[in-house]
Amino acid sequence: MQKNSKGEVKFGESLTTRRQLVRSAFTSGPGIWWVTFFLLLPLVFILVLSFLTRGEYGGQDLPLTFENYKRFFGFGFFGFDLLYPQIIVRSILLGVGTTVLCLVAGTPLAFFIGALPHRYRNMALTLVLIPFWTNLLIRTYAWEILFAPESWITQIFILLGIIPAGQPLYPSALAIYVGMVCDYLPFLVLPLYASVEKIDWSIAEAAMDLGADSPRVFWHAVLPQVIPGMVAGIIFVLIPATGQFVIPDLLGGAKTVMLGNAIQQQFLQSRDWPFGSAITVFGMGAVMIGLWVYARIAGEKGGDIL
Repeated sequence: MQKNSKGEVKFGESLTTRRQLVRSAFTSGPGIWWVTFFLLLPLVFILVLSFLTRGEYGGQDLPLTFENYKRFFGFGFFGFDLLYPQIIVRSILLGVGTTVLCLVAGTPLAFFIGALPHRYRNMALTLVLIPFWTNLLIRTYAWEILFAPESWITQIFILLGIIPAGQPLYPSALAIYVGMVCDYLPFLVLPLYASVEKIDWSIAEAAMDLGADSPRVFWHAVLPQVIPGMVAGIIFVLIPATGQFVIPDLLGGAKTVMLGNAIQQQFLQSRDWPFGSAITVFGMGAVMIGLWVYARIAGEKGGDIL
């Protein structure tokens, strides 16, 4: 930083020396170029592609048009069609349902791990991360075996009268949500645990001294302190779960089309890259909105999310 004899910076003076610029080019330059070529440029390419027209034999051609977006939201050549709006709603419901279930299961787990002695916490966190040691497809196929007609889980459901004899739990909505929760639960537990570990319990003790009962203590003294980690976990689960299609496809018997399936079909089977790009841009927009919400909450909380 360049300063005058009094140590003050005047308007119009360079705040960075040439030597610092050269040093920054060597340190941060490779990372900037990597992000530019392998992230920003492909995203710009997808954005431009989404406004093109599908060629006669599956290519991309002019003119530029909004028809791909209109088609995605149901306004097609033959009038309004609910196919893709239903895919949007179905994918959002899957993401929201998975997030709610992970929140219900992960919140007590995060508080339980936070209450353990320090020597046991690392072991508990390792147990939470164990599912990541196995490939997603292998875990999903394992749930197919566990939900087969002859499995012990299915037999318990039959004895309880929940399902008739001989009927498997797979494919079903139950199998889909179990697989989704198994896959995304650690994404919520870890950031939530990071907030639970920082709780100032003296605030809860002060609330109890003032006569607050247990629900009020949790709602007014404990919950506000863990909301940053909870919001981070919700975003980490909601965004990828909304675009998930492998688990619903396998555990749901490939009976429903999700947002990820629609993108795959347009780029491969249909060879309609402009329309597939429009669907991708919508998914990226949802991700950006989620990150914007995350940044807003982080700013309101002083940036202390994790």
